[in-house]
Amino acid sequence: MGLWLALILCIALSAFFSATETAFSACNRVKLKTVEGPRKERAQIALSLLEKYDSLITTVLIGNNLVNIVATAIATLLFTTRILPGKEDLATTIASIVMTVVILFVGEVGPKTLAKQQPEKFAMAVGPAIRVLMVILKPLDLLFSLWRKLLSKMVKPEREENQIEEELMTIIDEAQTEGDIEEDEGKLIRSAIEFNDQNASDIMTPRVDVTAIEDTATIEEAADLFRDTWFSRIPVYHEDLDHIVGILNEKDFYKKTHEGCTEITEIMKEPVFAPASLAISNLLKLFRTSKTHLVILLDEFGGTDGIVTMEDVLEELVGEIYDEHDEISEEVVEQEDGSLIVDGSMQLEELMEKFGLENTYDADTVGGWAGEMLEKVPEVGDSFTIRGYQFTVMEMDGFRVTRMQVAKLPPEEPEEAAEEEKSETEPEAEAPKEDKETKH
Repeated sequence: MGLWLALILCIALSAFFSATETAFSACNRVKLKTVEGPRKERAQIALSLLEKYDSLITTVLIGNNLVNIVATAIATLLFTTRILPGKEDLATTIASIVMTVVILFVGEVGPKTLAKQQPEKFAMAVGPAIRVLMVILKPLDLLFSLWRKLLSKMVKPEREENQIEEELMTIIDEAQTEGDIEEDEGKLIRSAIEFNDQNASDIMTPRVDVTAIEDTATIEEAADLFRDTWFSRIPVYHEDLDHIVGILNEKDFYKKTHEGCTEITEIMKEPVFAPASLAISNLLKLFRTSKTHLVILLDEFGGTDGIVTMEDVLEELVGEIYDEHDEISEEVVEQEDGSLIVDGSMQLEELMEKFGLENTYDADTVGGWAGEMLEKVPEVGDSFTIRGYQFTVMEMDGFRVTRMQVAKLPPEEPEEAAEEEKSETEPEAEAPKEDKETKH
């Protein structure tokens, strides 16, 4: 009877160790850290064990293998002495088969499946017992730790890039698919994660679009500019935009002029400057510390590259913000024939992402990209094709592209394929540049 009880105990311990291994491998540290109430102490024990994960797994594997070996030995003894006495070979074979099946189902698959369903709960339950076992088996763990160090020196693992951001994005996608979070909430979380991936230059109003006023302008001219633009803040420059000397605030302007002030230089405030390469997370800190809503961005040569406002930064988190005076214009508009009209100021990264193309270009905007692809100042009607899409310049403002048309080429007439065939039949000709197959 004692042998049978010992066998049952060994199988139970095998199930215990298997479940423990799965629980600690699958449990979430964040969930353990957020446990409150009477279970908090157990959660802290589980977390402390996870900090010594290698020693933990070594202890569990030693315990699991020991009880499996003992269980198999007891089963063999029972079969050879009590169940099939005198038939040692047959008894040993049957004992091995029976114990393999029992350990596989009862000691491995079953407990691991159950532990994986609630890993944190199981890890907290067995934490104190495992901590005691780790102390008892410490000598063996030290021996195996030397073996681990030797193996790590023999086989050096490759360094993997930090994938935390990608993992978070995957978690958000899954939560949104399962309905745990709404689409708008998912967009907000993604924007927060990607917040520091952009620089001030990515969201600024470029120099050519900056509305400013010269420091010699009259009060009437400044009032007209405020009335025509509906802007609340306007940069003030001396001679040219590379010498911005102040920021004219609409509230200060009307208050001071009402009090009799006649010079805008007496009303304007000191400008705040920042490099265009500044990360927008640091830009937000600058807005907070300088107590301003408009910053002048400088290029690498110290000239004015553009301006950026607090609203521009917030829009990177919550999307476009419009007031009653804003003209709402979409960056991408679908036409009846299926083609798209794209704003020339649209970020190139967004366009590439929309069409599933790789962004390997130097330009930041779609308009700048057109010039890069055409290798000249674009003109209305110029076009080029990439990956089965034709991009055509539709509208210009001076030398700047303001609108482009994107149309998908018919499958039966891929111009890209024609260029590739031409390059194959004329091996002596110079190979076309990548992604610049056709230009008109």
